[in-house]
Amino acid sequence: MNFHSRDLNLARLCNEALDQPLTEAEREAMTAAAARKIEELFDILRIDHQNDHNTRETPQRVAKMYVEELLEGRFTAPPRITEFDNAQAYDQLIITGPIELRSICAHHLMPIYGQAYIGILPAADGKIIGLSKYDRIVEYFASRFQIQEELVKQIGQYIMDMTAPRGLAVRISAVHMCKTQRGVRASHRSRMVNTYYWGELASDTALKSEFVQECATLDRAGP
Repeated sequence: MNFHSRDLNLARLCNEALDQPLTEAEREAMTAAAARKIEELFDILRIDHQNDHNTRETPQRVAKMYVEELLEGRFTAPPRITEFDNAQAYDQLIITGPIELRSICAHHLMPIYGQAYIGILPAADGKIIGLSKYDRIVEYFASRFQIQEELVKQIGQYIMDMTAPRGLAVRISAVHMCKTQRGVRASHRSRMVNTYYWGELASDTALKSEFVQECATLDRAGP
């Protein structure tokens, strides 16, 4: 399968999923093609990937890592959402977190890691979803090249579209290794924090304050 001569069904942006998930055959072909390109990169960088026991199979390992792990959210279908009836008509704020977050910076291809927090204001006559689904949603949108400002919106908009709560908030606090491992080489305590609000959580200052305070409490609580 030639990835240069056929329609690859590429999305417009690096942090968008393909229009259709890759088949198993397409994943294998993509991995093989990517491995060949990584071998070319190693040749340019004068890294011996044929005779050096440390790097002999590194191009293949790296290609597989990108296709099956780091960019999995680009090549697979979104997580299935299991809904439950809101039998007791619960309509108060629900907050879940910290949710472990791991992604790749789109600018330098360096790791981003930290935590996400999600606040949901369910509709009394609507649906609710299991807590583990929020973790899967975060993982799905983080598993592609990202910038944090867009990641926080993608996570929240998907939840809004799928569950239609009265309000929603998503907060991410993360370390960017493009800042700690290169450039200014900042401390790993240096983090980026951003929050995005939808619905009543965007307009109600008391709810915003409650969300931020509860995030801080969860952050201090630790494991």
